[in-house]
Amino acid sequence: MPVPKGSTIDPSRTRAAILETATPVLYERGLDGIGVAELCARLGVSKETLYRHFGTKDGLVQAVLEARSERVTRWLTEAVTAAGQDHADQLTAVFDALQRWYDDPVFRGCAMLNAAAQHHVETVRAITARHLDGYLELLTGIARRAGAADPQALGRQWLMLVEGATVVAAHHDATGAGEHARRAALALLPTTVGPQD
Repeated sequence: MPVPKGSTIDPSRTRAAILETATPVLYERGLDGIGVAELCARLGVSKETLYRHFGTKDGLVQAVLEARSERVTRWLTEAVTAAGQDHADQLTAVFDALQRWYDDPVFRGCAMLNAAAQHHVETVRAITARHLDGYLELLTGIARRAGAADPQALGRQWLMLVEGATVVAAHHDATGAGEHARRAALALLPTTVGPQD
């Protein structure tokens, strides 16, 4: 990422550019699938630049995971919002969005779960837990608006369907994984609507 002579270096822009370039590389290769030297070569930065902005490769991994989690949570939230007020449509939007992701040729599973499986360290586990909490909050919100007697329990059931479908799509067969999970999720929707917020 050379800077033209006489230009001012913007640290926040450099950091953002490194994150943007590192995200697909780490997702494709895995956290341990690429060393610092090769990673820096792929990013077009020196080790010194990487360390100045992230401290270590682990610091970069943490930043990549946090940014990806925010982006994925925002993407699913936008899909739910765009689906309108019908709870079944909102739930369908989640699983349809996931199926489109599973069908993408670059799909390699959930980056957070992949990272947690590769690195049994508290930092990565905490990022993964927060990521799943974001999913749970989104799904519990749908359950609450649908009048579920126990929205938290229903949200957790849907979360298990989301993550189960993602694991099946990544490690077995992506064909229809989101669609099968969607049908199971819709079957759990309350048939009688209770009080809504």
